[in-house]
Amino acid sequence: MDGAQLKMGVLAWNQYTDWPALRDVGVLADELGYDSLWTWDHLYPIVGDPDGPMFEGYLTLAAWAALTKRVTLGLMVGANTFRNPALVAKMATTLDHVSGGRAYLGIGGAWFETEHTAFGIPFGSSPGERLNWFDEAVELMRGMLDGEETSARGRFYQATGVRNNPPPLQRRLPILIGGSGERKTLATVARFADAWNTGGDLERVRHKDEVLRRWCEEVGRDQSEIERTLQGGSVVIRDTVEEAEQAAQAIAEQNGLPDFSGPVGTAEMIAERLVPQVELGFHHVYFDVPAPYDRETLERLIGEVKPLLERAIAG
Repeated sequence: MDGAQLKMGVLAWNQYTDWPALRDVGVLADELGYDSLWTWDHLYPIVGDPDGPMFEGYLTLAAWAALTKRVTLGLMVGANTFRNPALVAKMATTLDHVSGGRAYLGIGGAWFETEHTAFGIPFGSSPGERLNWFDEAVELMRGMLDGEETSARGRFYQATGVRNNPPPLQRRLPILIGGSGERKTLATVARFADAWNTGGDLERVRHKDEVLRRWCEEVGRDQSEIERTLQGGSVVIRDTVEEAEQAAQAIAEQNGLPDFSGPVGTAEMIAERLVPQVELGFHHVYFDVPAPYDRETLERLIGEVKPLLERAIAG
């Protein structure tokens, strides 16, 4: 990986919106020059009232893949509980072909019990159990994406001699894992992932990165092979804080929230908040973009914040 290259992404919320708006924000992110485009893998909204509208993640990615030209595409992150992992590898491979080789397979252990109960999807008895499922699932996915005739360990999944034909267009379709659990999730990242996503303040991010490095040493993995992605949060940029707060209120209202919880202000303020994590090595930063999708913020993130962060990397 080129550690000095900054990537910037958009996570367009697929809740509390209509399809034309969600479609168009994906196309806009591609046209503006973002490096990556993500959406959630949830069946009910996770911000605000869960009874609101929500679009399915993989079908959203497939539609974006057909409409965009350069941006990479993935779920931030897929819920392992929702689908058979062998099927997920097949879906990600198909997305890679539809997009011309631009897919990530984003995956995590899942956490939102409400949607599992409503849809009748097994949730497991504990986070630990779900992460045991997850580790076995990711191993199976990695083998399939790498062109192996693969069988699951058999404790939780029963795939036997499964083939993934055609293979992905990418020589190594990247698996991105979201989550920072130190005993299980980061161990799975060290063994199988090509990218890892986390977020938080500098001390938290530094600590989690140190734990991942220790896991890499334990399993014999070169930690530099794993791309670090950082959740930059949901932000609104204007010339003044007051203008940003006013624009943010409309976003809060559409998502059923009393207030907007993310940082608002000038481009310099948003960049300053992220510089320490970027200097730590988190060179792929994405921003949550709720509906109604704020074009001015999207333009200023790529046009003003990205150059400021690139200068931080260059020193």
